[in-house]
Amino acid sequence: MDHFVEVGYISKVHGLQGELRLKPTTDFPHLRFSKPGKRWLRARVSGKEVISEVELKAGRDHPAQKSWIISLQGIDTVDQAKQIVGSTLLVKVGDRPVLEEGEFYTPDLVGMSVILKETGRQIGVVAKVFNYGASDLLQVILNSAEETIDHSNSSKSHRGSSSQVVWVPFVEAIVPEVDIDKREMCITPPKGLLELNLRTDMRSKKERRQLEWKERKKLLHRLTAVKRKLADMGQNHILDCLKVRDKAQKDLLINQIVNINFKLFQHAVCSISQPLDKFNLPEFIYANSAVLQENSCEVSSEFLSCCVSNVNNLNHKLHNEGLQLLLKSKAAIVLISNDEMTVANNSVIDVSHTGIHETKLLHLQELIVDFKRLLEVEIQGLPSIPVILVSPAHEIQSYEEFFADRNHFGIDTQKVWVLEEEKLPIVSLCSDSQKILMKSSCEILQAPTGSGGVFSSLSSYNIPDKLIEMGVEYVQICSLGGISRPAIIESSLLFGLVNSRGADIGISVLQGEMEKKGGDFNMVFSLRQLNKICKQVDALSFSPVPERHAHTELVKLEGDYMGQTRPTLESSRSYRLHSCIYSSLRSCSPHSICIMYVI
Repeated sequence: MDHFVEVGYISKVHGLQGELRLKPTTDFPHLRFSKPGKRWLRARVSGKEVISEVELKAGRDHPAQKSWIISLQGIDTVDQAKQIVGSTLLVKVGDRPVLEEGEFYTPDLVGMSVILKETGRQIGVVAKVFNYGASDLLQVILNSAEETIDHSNSSKSHRGSSSQVVWVPFVEAIVPEVDIDKREMCITPPKGLLELNLRTDMRSKKERRQLEWKERKKLLHRLTAVKRKLADMGQNHILDCLKVRDKAQKDLLINQIVNINFKLFQHAVCSISQPLDKFNLPEFIYANSAVLQENSCEVSSEFLSCCVSNVNNLNHKLHNEGLQLLLKSKAAIVLISNDEMTVANNSVIDVSHTGIHETKLLHLQELIVDFKRLLEVEIQGLPSIPVILVSPAHEIQSYEEFFADRNHFGIDTQKVWVLEEEKLPIVSLCSDSQKILMKSSCEILQAPTGSGGVFSSLSSYNIPDKLIEMGVEYVQICSLGGISRPAIIESSLLFGLVNSRGADIGISVLQGEMEKKGGDFNMVFSLRQLNKICKQVDALSFSPVPERHAHTELVKLEGDYMGQTRPTLESSRSYRLHSCIYSSLRSCSPHSICIMYVI
């Protein structure tokens, strides 16, 4: 077979004179099928592959069927023709026309190594080549842990179950170099091309359709349950919106309502209806000062800046104790990145301009670099410390790219998560109900829940269970955007304080900023306590934060809802359901809470 090249496949008998219909697999069909001469047939006889010489008498194109009609010497009847249906027509390799520079035979591309020109790294091999008119399309199977490449013949000797397939256009701009002798090609794909068409699902079309149907049934079951909850809560205006006839609008609304955390929403609505249940950190500390004093300590800003102290100093011992937890991978870090800023009237407003996000990326890089410096870790990265980032949906991609571009700072990629922050509907408060407001006839008004929503985000992704499997004992949760003081030394001290006291929660309080409602915070939880809070939403309290939003109301027209809306701004005030992370202090006894005062 090394001496032959496949040029066509005999698919069926044509007419009554022994002619055959052939499907071309060559770029030169006129040369291969219209010029008489020697050809070869490859067939399977008694389980063995047999190649025999034949004489091509004539051939003609059949454009309607995208095939050719050929006649062979000695094949004159239908019965004789039927004997060779299913065979492959071959020519000798030496008979291939000489190509011009920049032209290649399609079969020669299959099995070639694919190399990223920028890095020189081999990413996979060409599995197939498809022609789609203007240019060919290469099917590239990416390298994986389970597959090996047989470089002796440049073909794939084994493909593991985790193989991934991407499609690469075979054009000079993307594939500038092809080396036939070395059996490799260099590619320069535009940014995002490989990720855009990456396909890891190798299941058949039937299997994928079955899975899609199962997911569709699950969605319908969830939608039925959600409708029941909305009706029970008196949110019938949303059910009316589902009567809209436009499918795209209806699907958008369904996707929104099935993803609402109704357990948390119902608790939040109940919480804001109980004014006496509001949480206030200064009042909590004052009311429990006698107990909290036993587990409190003070640390100077000078110590945090330089970590200068006598080796016998208590703070130095706590610092070293916290370092040991980090070095032994018994600690995890949760960073909260949000768009909240505190203003004079204590309202919460959104900030979304680019400068704020760039500042947070800079803070994140400084934070991780400082950790590496503190732990005296080589450039390979941190010990196996899980890092979880909770951010707004519009920032997730940039954070993922940020980690990927820096090789995750050497951290195990299985221990880095970027999670979406929790959101809840915005409501209007009436005397007897809390109405969910609509941005349009197919979109609910929603807002982040504040720092307290981190527990719901962690629970949604089963992070506590994953951390338990990793042997983590303590979890730090701190804000990212507001880091303005030496947070690294402060973190090690707080880890050490909580561990030495056998506490469940530790908080760092900056002198003079206890009254601050938002912004910077730094807390450490035992994993046991964190898991408990994530499973008990009633451990948090919520407050209604007044905001003005241009929302809409449906207008019933001739007995039907046609998506008619009327903008409303002044008719009712809107409220964001906001929870502060400090309200989690209620989840355990004051005897299990310790405070570090930064002076």
